[in-house]
Amino acid sequence: METLTKPDWLRVKVPSNVPDIGLRKRIREKSLCTVCVEAQCPNQMECFHKGTATFMLLGPSCTRRCTFCAVDKSPVPPADPEEPNRIAQAISMMNINYCVITMVTRDDLSDGGADHIRKCIRAIRDTKPQIMLELLISDLAGKRESLETVLATKPNVLNHNIETVSRLYAQVRPQADYDRSLELIRNVVQIDPTITTKSGMMLGLGETQDEVLRTMDDLLTAGCQILTLGQYLAPSKHHYPVQRYVHPDEFVSYKEEALKRGFQGVASSPLVRSSYNAEELYHQTLATAEMVR
Repeated sequence: METLTKPDWLRVKVPSNVPDIGLRKRIREKSLCTVCVEAQCPNQMECFHKGTATFMLLGPSCTRRCTFCAVDKSPVPPADPEEPNRIAQAISMMNINYCVITMVTRDDLSDGGADHIRKCIRAIRDTKPQIMLELLISDLAGKRESLETVLATKPNVLNHNIETVSRLYAQVRPQADYDRSLELIRNVVQIDPTITTKSGMMLGLGETQDEVLRTMDDLLTAGCQILTLGQYLAPSKHHYPVQRYVHPDEFVSYKEEALKRGFQGVASSPLVRSSYNAEELYHQTLATAEMVR
């Protein structure tokens, strides 16, 4: 397929005088991974400018071979027993009140890495008890016990991305399962309905409008409260190719439709990613839920 020319609206403006050197230095010193860098997020410089980052646990290598993802596919290392202390120290030094924690998929671990996540969250909370936490997790191979372990840490938000429409899973997420991802969100609501649920989709992979709307309905039925929609950007020529660049006006229309359908919080624009402006979106969702009451 012919490579598409990236439109002007996808050109990222780097803030001037970006004071992120200290943040990146602390991340490197603690031997930590961020999804900002590993997944080549287009917003990383803006977020570093704000002094925020999304930490990625159990990385930097993943056991799955999703064709859209830039995260390394090298053999995975054992879970690092020192990572909980390192990430807790780094977050304490960053002096932030809202933190997004994500993870690589670790099908090699019997619990999918759930206990390691629990240890990391416990270490963070021991250092900073009042911090608000958003967890962006894998499907944990569909193991409910592993999900219960993660939810016992009482995150403010539990995010699991559906990523794309069901029809495209075989090409884009060959080792994942659309229904299993929906079931995870459904289980979050059953296990602890006080936790806010969130999911996200990439557009431009070849999905149709009807498929996007059907996926929205599936997520709502499962109990998802927050939705993020962003443009898929192929990390390299070896990854799944962009099929279409979705115009910003379409993202606005999808946001309006998602809110009309019942999502309590929606972020929808070409450069939106799962953790982009996560704190603002969470508080927006709480305000919407309060108004509904």
